[in-house]
Amino acid sequence: MHILLLASAFNSLTQRAHAGLRDRGHTVAVELALPGTPLPEAVRRHAPQLIVAPMLKTVIPEEVWREHTCLIVHPGPVGDRGPSSLDWAIHEGAEQWGVTVLQADMEMDAGDVWASVPCRVPPVSKSELYRGEVADAAIEALLLAVERFAGGTHVPRRQDAVGTPGARPRPRPYLDQSVRRIDWAEDSTQDVLRKLRAADSQPGVLDVLLGGEWYLHGGHPESVLRGRPGELLATRAGAVCRATRDGAVWIPELRPRRGPGQPPTFKLPAVRALGDRLPPLPEYALPVLPEPQHRTWSDIRYREDGNVGFLSFSFPGGAMSTEQCRRLLDAYREACARPTSVLVLGGERDFFSNGIHLNVIEAADDCAAESWANINAIDDLVEAVLTSTDRLVVSAVAGNAAAGGVMLALAADEVWCRSGAVLNPHYRLMGLYGSEYWTHTLPRRVGSAMADRLMSEALPVSSAAALRLGLVDRVVDCGPGEFAGEVGNLAARLASLPATASRITAKKTELDRLESATPLAGFRERELARMRRTFDDPDAPYHALRRSFVHKERPLCTPPHLDPAAVAKTGPIPCAAGVTGTALDGVAPRPNG
Repeated sequence: MHILLLASAFNSLTQRAHAGLRDRGHTVAVELALPGTPLPEAVRRHAPQLIVAPMLKTVIPEEVWREHTCLIVHPGPVGDRGPSSLDWAIHEGAEQWGVTVLQADMEMDAGDVWASVPCRVPPVSKSELYRGEVADAAIEALLLAVERFAGGTHVPRRQDAVGTPGARPRPRPYLDQSVRRIDWAEDSTQDVLRKLRAADSQPGVLDVLLGGEWYLHGGHPESVLRGRPGELLATRAGAVCRATRDGAVWIPELRPRRGPGQPPTFKLPAVRALGDRLPPLPEYALPVLPEPQHRTWSDIRYREDGNVGFLSFSFPGGAMSTEQCRRLLDAYREACARPTSVLVLGGERDFFSNGIHLNVIEAADDCAAESWANINAIDDLVEAVLTSTDRLVVSAVAGNAAAGGVMLALAADEVWCRSGAVLNPHYRLMGLYGSEYWTHTLPRRVGSAMADRLMSEALPVSSAAALRLGLVDRVVDCGPGEFAGEVGNLAARLASLPATASRITAKKTELDRLESATPLAGFRERELARMRRTFDDPDAPYHALRRSFVHKERPLCTPPHLDPAAVAKTGPIPCAAGVTGTALDGVAPRPNG
C-alpha cells in the first residue's frame, strides 16, 4: 500500500513506524502537520491509500478523515483520552498501560479501535518509557491495524465495546505545572522521582532554584547524602544532588524558564546551566569504573561476570559532550586493563549514542572550538575501540543511535541490536560530513555503494533492515527490560567459544595489515579536515541547523529527504550479501554472517 505518515514531528516513534512499514513492502510518505500547511491539499497531493498518525498534536481536518481512513496511535489503553496520557500514567503510579490505534473522527481520541496492545510501566522516565515499552506496543498495534485494514474485512469496534465491560472512557486534562510542582519539604523521595520522571524530557518540572526559575529534567535516587529539604548537596558528572524530605535525588539537566520576548531555552547539564549561580559544592565523584556495589547514580557503570566485562553508559538524550566522551574513554581504558576476553560496551535500556552534544556546543562561548573539541574527543574514543586487540569488543545497542553514535557502535568487533532500536547512520541533516572513522567502518560493513546510499538518503533504518544489510551482526528480540540479561547470556557464550581466542589473536594481525596498507590515522585526518572547514566557516549550514535543532524550531515545510518521490524510489533495503561480519558460531548468525 501507499501509506502517508501524518505527524507533528519526525520523532522516534514516527521514524520507527516509517522504517517498519517500509520493511513490510509499503511505500511510505511523510507530511509534517506544520502551521500554515493546508493538510487537505497535502493529502490530495500524496493520494494515500491509508493515513497513519504515529505522533500528532493537532486535529485532523474533517475533510481529511471523512475521505480517508486515518489511524491514530494513542499512547494509552482503550478509553484513555487526552494529551498527557503517559504523564498521568507515571504520575499516578500505574504498573500496566497500553497503546491504542483508533480511527480519527469528530472527537479527539474517541474513534473506533483497530488494535490495542498492553504494556508494563517500569520505574523509568517518560521519554525512556515512550521509546521503549510504549514504542514496542505501538508498533505491534500499528502493524496489526495496517494488516487488518489491508485485509479489507476487519470492522473496527467502538471503544465501549472493546475495553472492560461497563467501563467508561476517561478523558483527562493536560497535566500542568500546578500538579507537577514539587514540595521539597513535604514530598518523599519517591514522590519527587515520580514527578520528575513524568515530566522528562518535556516539559520538565518548573521550580525555583538559586534565585531563578528552572525546569528540572531527569531524576535518580541518592542512597547516602542527606540535607535540608531543597538544599543542593553535591555535584557529580555535571548533575546536582538535591535533598528531599527523606533522602536526595540527582538531577542531570536544567533548562531556564523562558523570559518574555526571549528566545526559547534549552537543556544543559545542571552544573553548566547554573554556572556562576552555583555555590561551592563537593564533587562526589565515583571511581572511573563504578561497580554495582556503589548504589548511587552514575552515568557510567562497570561489572564483570567471569571473562566478560560490561561497560554501560547512559547520557541524557544520547548526546555525548567533550567531557562525557573523555570520561567514557578513561573508563574504557581501565576496563581494557581488566582480565577479560570479551568487553560489552553500551547502554542497558535506552539510547546507545547520538554523537556530539549539540546543546553544549550551542551554549559555548566559541561554538566552533567546542565543536572541534567534541569531535576529537569522540574520535579518540572510537579509535580506542578500533585498536583494541587483546579482547573482543561488542557494542550492545539497546536503543536508538544516530550519526557518530552509530559509528561508535560500528567500531566494535560485533554489534548486537535490540529489535526495537532505530539507527540513523548519517550526518547530512546537520550539515556535516561526519567523522568517527565512518569512512572506514561503514563501507567495511555494508560496502561502498550502500554506505553512500545510507549517507545520502538520511533515512532511519530498522534493526531488521540493519541486520539484512550487515550494519549489525545480531538482533536481540526482546523488550527493553530484558535486553541486558539477554546480552549477558550471549556474551558469556561468546567468551566460552573455542574460536574466541583465535579471533582475538587474529585482531592484532589484521590491525597490522590495515596500518601497513591504509592507516587509520589517514581516515581520521581526511574526515577531520572537512569537519574543521565546516566548524570554522560561520556561514556553513551546520551552524544554522544546529541552532534550529537546539532551539526546537519547527521547519517551514516537510524536509526534502522525506519527499514521497524520493522515498518511494529507494524501496526496502536489500540484503548486502558478501560484506564482512561475524556472529556467534552456532547461535543464529545473521544471514550473511
